[in-house]
Amino acid sequence: MTTPDQDPRADGERPLGIALIGYEFMGRAHSQAWRTLGAAFDGPPVARRVIVGRDERKVSEAARRLDWEGYETDWRRAISRDDVDIVDICTPGFLHAEIAIAALEAGKHVLCEKPIANDTGEAERMVAAADAARQRGQVAALGHTYRRVPALAQARRLVEDGRLGRILQARASYLQDWLVDESAPMSWRLRRETAGSGALGDIGSHAIDQIQFLTGMRATSVRGRLTTAVPERPGEDGALEPVTVDDAAWATLELEGGAIASIEASRLATGRKNELVVELYGTDGALRFDLEALNELWFLDRTLPVAEQGFTRILVTEPEHPYLEGWWPQGHALGWENAFTNQAHDLLRAISGGAPFSPDFAEGLALQRVLDAVIASDAADGASTPVG
Repeated sequence: MTTPDQDPRADGERPLGIALIGYEFMGRAHSQAWRTLGAAFDGPPVARRVIVGRDERKVSEAARRLDWEGYETDWRRAISRDDVDIVDICTPGFLHAEIAIAALEAGKHVLCEKPIANDTGEAERMVAAADAARQRGQVAALGHTYRRVPALAQARRLVEDGRLGRILQARASYLQDWLVDESAPMSWRLRRETAGSGALGDIGSHAIDQIQFLTGMRATSVRGRLTTAVPERPGEDGALEPVTVDDAAWATLELEGGAIASIEASRLATGRKNELVVELYGTDGALRFDLEALNELWFLDRTLPVAEQGFTRILVTEPEHPYLEGWWPQGHALGWENAFTNQAHDLLRAISGGAPFSPDFAEGLALQRVLDAVIASDAADGASTPVG
């Protein structure tokens, strides 16, 4: 494969072809991003070549509804196509490693949903494949999409600019309530062999990633607890099946430099639909963000006189804010799905020779090791556990 600056596909000779593996929740979100990308941002054109799913009736309907040129029921045929340049993986975690490695070895760029894999061994193999592919000019990107929410990207800018001073502590909680009902049915997300973990990997990975992304500090050790409040749920035939992952997770993270972060992730938090709250506290200031009000960032400047201090609401919709050059006039709020378009834009910039994409697979492996440490700590009754 030629390098991005030599590749005619990256400079407009023909569109970059996309193969999307998966058509359910995340597949729909990624599909929306590829559809809206050209209307929001300048850059190389893309073509939605093929969408992949195992059920031919459902995937053919998804191709029609989501406006893809065609569909496949075998991802191997999709990634082998000459008109496919980017493979976008939106499958359950147990399939990530096999598909991503095969796509990279086939010379494709890869965007893979988080978490990177179901275990560290799979993640390590993905990193090795990504390292080899990078030498051929390929990009292997991990889809922690919330990094592309403008308010969180602006929070990162404020931290990098030193506006918070030295970070002393942080807190992140990601709360949902879709498993409060004990009769809620089994799904792949509730089986360890397909999901890897439950609330910890599904939404707790977002909380941990945001702490490390915003502070710029890695976790060095953790104390963790997991719980499965509903141990059995009805399967497709109505018979009860064992739930083999956690319903909720808690962890305390020791970060580089001595800061402490607390993490909470739950799919049992009654009344919380999709609440990711991130708070940072530093010597010179503080930040607060809530995904359920995703255009707002709250900032306190401690360097002001005490009589003037207080949290200020920043409406992150100005042209000077991250990603807003592609969207609407100031004051016009963005939605959850716009972050996926921002992510696709960053991926194409990386493919075209712009800034490297972050997080990459190596960062995904580092996060997987934090998740593994939380699980190990829980198994050791919450003992302090180093991050491998």
